[in-house]
Amino acid sequence: MQGKQKTLFSPKWWKDMGMLNLGTLLTAVGVYFFKFPNHFTTGGVSGISIMLAHFMPHLTTATLNLILNILLLLVGLVFLGRGFGIRTAYSSIMFSLLTLLFEKIVPMNAPMTNEPLLELIFAVGIPAVGAAILFDVNASSGGTDVIAMLLKKYSRMNIGLGLGLADLMVAVGACFVFGMETGLFSLFGLFAKSMLVDTVMDNLRTCKVFQIITANPDPINRFIMEKLNHGATVTEAEGAFTGEKRTVIMTVVNRSQALRLQLFVRSTDPHSFITITSSSEIIGKGFRGMSE
Repeated sequence: MQGKQKTLFSPKWWKDMGMLNLGTLLTAVGVYFFKFPNHFTTGGVSGISIMLAHFMPHLTTATLNLILNILLLLVGLVFLGRGFGIRTAYSSIMFSLLTLLFEKIVPMNAPMTNEPLLELIFAVGIPAVGAAILFDVNASSGGTDVIAMLLKKYSRMNIGLGLGLADLMVAVGACFVFGMETGLFSLFGLFAKSMLVDTVMDNLRTCKVFQIITANPDPINRFIMEKLNHGATVTEAEGAFTGEKRTVIMTVVNRSQALRLQLFVRSTDPHSFITITSSSEIIGKGFRGMSE
């Protein structure tokens, strides 16, 4: 029991929950303040809600968004089971409740500006950052993700293709419901969002891979392990021209730690040789794919 509590309320758990709430909040802000008023249906349940609200004026977009998300969550829990994901369910409900809260506090009867392209940038950019943060902590805001997961389970369709087709159908629908101008804005926003999410996710996941060739490895190893809380791989090497013995230290750190390590190595061994590369996919203990 104590082990479970330690895992549940560990620093990593609090960090993930903080990122989960931040990603959900950003998604809700972008969707409610920029997507809803302009009828940008760039996919997802929010896009379906926008179109349904056009035919069901007695229900607000935020209310329809909540109803659809709850229905899809129930479908996901029934057909996908526990693997559906508690974090996705939490984010989906929070997202819907936040849009309802914004609707009560700051009613939006019209777009903020008369510049639809400017509004589209914010309608795509803010939710894209939020979605990337959610994906980074293995969650999503639900919606059409559930449809894509069902397609994957009951057909041979790839989940990415299923999600893309579901969102594309919603965006195309805007051409018929709100006119060609809004529909084209929606289609452009859908493609822009998919590219932006990938870019943001790569930046969030980027780590720095260090290879340090040094004649004084001990203080560098201690700094990596004691100050940065990372491990390192150490190999012995020999200079091709000089024949002198050297030690090669390889380690992976995040971007904020990279500068600290670089400055420490330069001050400890000014004659060391350092190569630094970026990587967005690190799998192993302390990183992705394994528990810390």
